Amino acid sequence: MALGTATVAYELRFDAGRICLDLLATTHPEERLDSTEVLCAWIVGSGLVPRGTSLVHADPSWLVAFRELRGWTDRLIRGTPGPGYDLALAHVNEAARAAPPAPCAVSAEDGTLVRELDAPPGCAALLGAIARDAVELLTDPVARAAIRECEGDNCPIVYLDTSRGRRRRWCSSEVCGNRERVARHRRRAALSRS
Repeated sequence: MALGTATVAYELRFDAGRICLDLLATTHPEERLDSTEVLCAWIVGSGLVPRGTSLVHADPSWLVAFRELRGWTDRLIRGTPGPGYDLALAHVNEAARAAPPAPCAVSAEDGTLVRELDAPPGCAALLGAIARDAVELLTDPVARAAIRECEGDNCPIVYLDTSRGRRRRWCSSEVCGNRERVARHRRRAALSRS
């Protein structure tokens, strides 16, 4: 995974507040999960598996499965009960039945305990962990009430607003918030010139 790792790490975001929402963010501004390499970087970056976990067994079918779960989760997060909603709910509930990867504590060389997995994780186990996160989010009224969509221009990212006062407006202050501040400054500058 050496090729493009810096680019991949920069492009993938993990600031939505929940792993299931971080998965939704992989569609903006374009499809991010476009290769098995990027999917594996997302799996590690999201914390689904500890750094150093071998994912060499991941194949293109994983891309399809992760994108499908992303679509079902998106339908549940943004949607209201109706025809597609019930189908999405059934799929997410089915995915949540899979046991997530089993962690274990092992001694590192310096004697500290580190987390590893007891076996290479399967696709269903990883999807199960994400689906369980979605189920927890969707069934927790307090957390669900904190779900927001970014107010940035053309930004569909959904995030969990855990800010004091629940007044967070953007998925990222550094990305969309900065764009909004720059645009506001340019509008003021243009008005003062005219």
